[in-house]
Amino acid sequence: MNEIANELFYQPKHGYDRIDTQEVAEMNEYAAGYKTYLNDARTERECVKLSVQMAEEAGFVPYEPGMTMQPGTKIYHNVRGKSLILAVMGEKPLSEGCVIAGAHVDAPRLDLKPMPLMETDELSYFRTHYYGGIRKYQWVATPLELHGVVILKNGETVDVAIGRDPEDPQLIITDLLPHLSADQNKKALNEAHTGEGMKVFVGSVPYACEGRDRVKLAVMSILNSRYGITEEDFLSAELEVVPAMEVRDIGLDRSMIGGYGHDDRSCAYAELMAILELDVPARTAVCILADKEETGSDGVTGMQSSAFDHFMEDLCAEQNVPLRRCYEKSFCLSADVCNGYDPLYPEVSEKTNNGKMNYGVAICKYTGSRGKSGTSDASAETVAYVRKAFGEYGVVWQMAELGKVDQGGGGTIAKYMANRNIETIDAGVPVLSMHAPYELVSKFDCYMTYKAVAALYNTEG
Repeated sequence: MNEIANELFYQPKHGYDRIDTQEVAEMNEYAAGYKTYLNDARTERECVKLSVQMAEEAGFVPYEPGMTMQPGTKIYHNVRGKSLILAVMGEKPLSEGCVIAGAHVDAPRLDLKPMPLMETDELSYFRTHYYGGIRKYQWVATPLELHGVVILKNGETVDVAIGRDPEDPQLIITDLLPHLSADQNKKALNEAHTGEGMKVFVGSVPYACEGRDRVKLAVMSILNSRYGITEEDFLSAELEVVPAMEVRDIGLDRSMIGGYGHDDRSCAYAELMAILELDVPARTAVCILADKEETGSDGVTGMQSSAFDHFMEDLCAEQNVPLRRCYEKSFCLSADVCNGYDPLYPEVSEKTNNGKMNYGVAICKYTGSRGKSGTSDASAETVAYVRKAFGEYGVVWQMAELGKVDQGGGGTIAKYMANRNIETIDAGVPVLSMHAPYELVSKFDCYMTYKAVAALYNTEG
């Protein structure tokens, strides 16, 4: 019975039962690099800036139309400072397609409104508009930072970062004390805090003058002294409020990583490291670090824009290959996270088909919601292709879906790649507390996601 059961039943094993001590050491080295990356890149702009720096150190150069390229040429295209495309030219022509890995580097956060600064009852605040799917109650009484850019009236661009340096002050959204929260406690969880109520405290000391809004003036004076900003300059600014907590090992065994932005920077870092280490692949390898996924992938830096198509069209034109011929022979791994099975909340997941922590990179054949709405639903042939590649390169993987059928759902960039006639499937890191200010991932799963991308880049197809 045991012999035939072992042969016929699918029996996944815990990841740590499938790797040796050498690979554990490699995993921990990889995790250390990822923690540094996550700490240093708090916004999509910072992710792109840091990734460009790493790419140039690895021999990548900015792509220029008409430049001479040959197998092994490493290029990148910076899309308005908020998304990034990298490529390593392969031995085979683009008529044979390319291997694409696409992740996103934006994350849920609070954006400052165009006119954010206000004063009420001698306390000053920033008005915010939340970005992406957040649970608002998680962002109150939590230390926060402010990152972004301001374009001054004279056209100068000023980078803003407040709260990252240990000597900097931090920001916060206050909450009610339990002694006075009787009415708040009666509200549904998603109603206890409103979008308009997510105001970030920034100051309480008045400017030494007479008149109104003296605290607001004092805050504005500090910003002007440090960055040269006037209140009108907020109109041409992108300022993001993000959690101020450091990325740390979690658990007595240090098996997990806690931090902000694992969704989806854990996958972005995996594909970035995989392409930086490539030499000369058989097929051209492409890495996409996209923006705007958390709000539907719209806009000039989102995956629905034509920026990627224009880049690929230029590469194809160099080889006299129609873009559509390249796409129909290409493969895309939509590298995005899924929910990890949480035994504290078992009621939202169908355990057999949910990604588990420490079981490797999670392949999601489909995402969407309820009746598979909003998904590309990868074919059996695509799943088989990925299984074969992962098997050949020793990648530990698992199958997953996003919770119970009627519980909810979500999406990735996969359908936008599939709509281009590119075979596409989702795979990535299982996450606990997804979209919270402090998410949790397994070092093992992060490392296996990196190995998964590397395996696909090195597969001849």
